[in-house]
Amino acid sequence: MAQVDAEPARVRRDGRRRWRTVRAYAFGAAGLLLAGCASMPDHGEIREVKASQGVDSQVRVFGVPPADKAGPADIVDGFLEAMTSDDPQLQTARKYLTEEAAKNWKPGSAVTVLSAGIDRFSVGNEKDAPGPRWKMTGKKLATVDERSAYQPEPAGRRYEEYLQLVQENKQWRIATPPSGLVLSESDFQRIYMPVNKYYFAGGALVADPVYVRQRSDPDSRMDPTTQTVQSLLAGPSKWLGPVVTSSFPTGTELREGTKSLTYDGQNVLKVPLNDKVDNVAQPQCEKMAAQLMYTVQDLTSSRMARVELLRSDRSSLCSVTEPTAAGIAHRPQGPEYQYYVDGEGRFVRMKLDVTSEDQQYRPEPVPGPLSPSAGNPGFKVGSAAVSYDEKRAAVVSEDGHGLYLVNLTTAGPMPQPVLTGKGAKPNGLGTPSWDAAGDVWIADQDQANPALYRVPGGTGIPQKIDVAGLDGGRITALKASPDGVRIALLVQSGNSKNLYIGRIERPGGKGDAAPVSVRELRPAAPQMASVTALSWAPRGRLLVVGRENGGVVQARYMLADGSMVAASLPGATGLDAVAATEDEKKPVVAHSDEDGIVWLPPGAQWRTVAPGGRAPVYPG
Repeated sequence: MAQVDAEPARVRRDGRRRWRTVRAYAFGAAGLLLAGCASMPDHGEIREVKASQGVDSQVRVFGVPPADKAGPADIVDGFLEAMTSDDPQLQTARKYLTEEAAKNWKPGSAVTVLSAGIDRFSVGNEKDAPGPRWKMTGKKLATVDERSAYQPEPAGRRYEEYLQLVQENKQWRIATPPSGLVLSESDFQRIYMPVNKYYFAGGALVADPVYVRQRSDPDSRMDPTTQTVQSLLAGPSKWLGPVVTSSFPTGTELREGTKSLTYDGQNVLKVPLNDKVDNVAQPQCEKMAAQLMYTVQDLTSSRMARVELLRSDRSSLCSVTEPTAAGIAHRPQGPEYQYYVDGEGRFVRMKLDVTSEDQQYRPEPVPGPLSPSAGNPGFKVGSAAVSYDEKRAAVVSEDGHGLYLVNLTTAGPMPQPVLTGKGAKPNGLGTPSWDAAGDVWIADQDQANPALYRVPGGTGIPQKIDVAGLDGGRITALKASPDGVRIALLVQSGNSKNLYIGRIERPGGKGDAAPVSVRELRPAAPQMASVTALSWAPRGRLLVVGRENGGVVQARYMLADGSMVAASLPGATGLDAVAATEDEKKPVVAHSDEDGIVWLPPGAQWRTVAPGGRAPVYPG
């Protein structure tokens, strides 16, 4: 039903688009052609403009050029649709621009993603203006910068840009196009896909998520694999850049003319590079190849056997196999145990064998001072975390008052607390977390004096950490990433809880004395109205339990840049804690209000493990 609007010629592009141009859809080798057209209103009512929501990502979309003597409304709308096409160099979109604008327009410089589509309407002619102006507005969801990095926008941020039309050769054309692409969320998800680039931090590889075109890039004509490698060579995203390094020499690029990278019959990927790498030493070259292997391995359905780097003359520089790359990347082994607090307040562990038909799970008390045989039967555990080598634990007492660091390899009395919270449960110390460097992170949730602390090496004196951007918020939960350069923080401000990811900076270098801070908090789950629980998951993702606006509580995977991954856990209702690990063969473990400790093996359904348990964790 049409609605009347006071603004002239206003059209709502809200995620569903009325077809007004002819578009060709290529399904593999089939040449299926769909066509449709309709006129665009020049004044008066709002009309719904349907978008390509639900269109398969493998569909190829092509716009049509402007019709002869097309009016300003048709020119604007045709241009907006042509921006979503797969035309080489976006040639069709450029036909809606003046000759000068078409020559200078750089659509690959940035992408603006609008959550609810585009409103566009005429604002009339300004005095002495060469022609009509049109205003584009919308609710800004995110931007993708020139390095393909996704950046969520703060809630409520608006997009606004003006298109100036002029007559050129008696045809209306746009003289001031947007600086980059402007896409609805549905079009963005159809055109782009998330991938991880990998860089080094402290000897380990760190995932740096970016977005590349699902098909050949209109500007470069590179396929997705080549786009991803090009992005890797260009360097890390601006946000992650201060804490990671690349093994590739500055200026390294793909050999000129490279548009496609393919695998040979032995699943070997050969990557030709320019002369910047010609004299690189073998150890550095192998680190470069390891970065490449981890970056491109998720883009192929087959197992990659080897990555080989080629000099500018196409001679072999070096190569690495998957086992060699894993050793270079210092990928940690999967955990041996899963841990939780049982119904009697004891910290216990067990092995979850997803291949076993024996469903009788046998928890055992963790060894060391927390074991009942160690002579400390009165100590009750509120929450705990285990180091990645599973030799130490950070334990918070049941009352939330004290943090204890215990050795799981030797028995003895409970040590004295290394940190005492200022508040009392539920506003005492939160659940601790270990990072890959061996540091322990914990938040004091005291409402009067909230703070974030780090215990260097899990043995030193707790240091209060400066967190930029909290703006009076209070950290109620946290989880350090396995790579040690990011930390997820659940922050309460007033009655709302929002999830952020901060960058852990150690500017003084290695060592306990180096000043450590958390910088540049950015939204980690902007689509969630509330977040209940979180855990880091494989490939630099977050597993988040929360509720979307108007939705139900569910568990979803999120990329570390705050964009949502389509995968969600089946039947994940009633959860208030969740734990995942880098080892994708290990099950997700969670706490359910009704069932206690439950776990989800890959490809299976939830199973109850310990009806009386709570606070499940994996090492980390």
